[in-house]
Amino acid sequence: MAIRDTFTAFRHRNFKILFTVSFFTNVGTWSQRVAQDWLVLQLSGSGRELGLVTALQFFPTLILSLLGGLLADRFSKRKLLMITNFGSGISAGVLGALVLNDSVRMWHVYVLALTLGIFSAIDAPIRQSFTSEVVGKTDLANAVSLNSANFNLGRLVGPGLAGLSIAAFGTGPSFLVNAASYLIVIGGLLVLRESDLHLNRQEEVRATLKEAFQYVRQHNQILALMIVVFFGATFGLNFQIFNALMATSEFHKGPAQFGALGSTLAIGSLTGALLTARLPNGRTPRRIMGFAILFGSALIGISFAPTYLAYSFVLPIAGALAITTMVSSNSYVQTNTEPRMRGRVMGIYLTVFMGGTPVGAPIVGYLSTAFGIRDTMRICGLITVLATLSAMTFLKRRQEELAASESAHPQQAL
Repeated sequence: MAIRDTFTAFRHRNFKILFTVSFFTNVGTWSQRVAQDWLVLQLSGSGRELGLVTALQFFPTLILSLLGGLLADRFSKRKLLMITNFGSGISAGVLGALVLNDSVRMWHVYVLALTLGIFSAIDAPIRQSFTSEVVGKTDLANAVSLNSANFNLGRLVGPGLAGLSIAAFGTGPSFLVNAASYLIVIGGLLVLRESDLHLNRQEEVRATLKEAFQYVRQHNQILALMIVVFFGATFGLNFQIFNALMATSEFHKGPAQFGALGSTLAIGSLTGALLTARLPNGRTPRRIMGFAILFGSALIGISFAPTYLAYSFVLPIAGALAITTMVSSNSYVQTNTEPRMRGRVMGIYLTVFMGGTPVGAPIVGYLSTAFGIRDTMRICGLITVLATLSAMTFLKRRQEELAASESAHPQQAL
């Protein structure tokens, strides 16, 4: 029964297809992330450059996630996903070819990271809101958790494979593997059974972003969680930078050990995702914020790890708390948003979730150069905790104001 409760979304044929093909692209995505970070360190040897490339890749999220959400509420999500996956595949393939031809330069990495970021930014809200069409509202929370588990399963496999591949053949093959994985996703989208999709027949052809922002402002719980997600993701979820600099600067390890840290982190993240899949009704704003505080505290704690082995052992704890916070927030927002608004609201959510990276990554890169990676991790963990406490205070005050208003105007409340 417990296993069945964890995997209820698998009763949908379309979800099983997408889950399978998504595994391949998740492995490819994490392989490219590790390879790209290592390539930047090879070309520049600078934490500042690493932060800049990360910022370029996530900068389009600030603008284009909103566009992706708007498109998701207006057009066929499946067709849009085919376009975004094709564009992402081209970007990864070109970078792989440049590396294999030994002609890659830093400006190539800048441009192609930005290109990949453009397609990813448009893709994310479409993909997130497409989940509800695949499984319906009843299994949506479970499907969100399983998709996160899939993502982190890719994180478990991808970095380790990339580390071994980089050590043996260089970074080029990892980019080509990622390019091929996008073609697999397109194939999966083509064989979906459209009659099984839970489509909203009342298409929002006049959908506007202004309406979506008003919707978020009027829902205090959603707004408070977006505040938590922004600061937690902007400063806390910089594990690629944290791990890269801890592995090289603090522990003096090579690419295989760096890749292994990504897989180790994924163990905790995968565990957290599977646990949230079994608890679809336990995702309340208060509990989610509690996990965010624990996540920030764990980030501070792992910065004190004295050795590579000790860091590897405690890293999964931070990963589990991080993914529990983010997955629970994601599913809460989706399940508490009207279907006609879901694409646009998820566009706002993902702008908040990923859009802070262009701000946070350069700051983290600068701080790591100026103060060292350990102090930087402590600062990021502290910001996550303080921001969450502020969001809890904000939500409590709004609830008290609402209660006072209802007491003063009981007839309006009725």
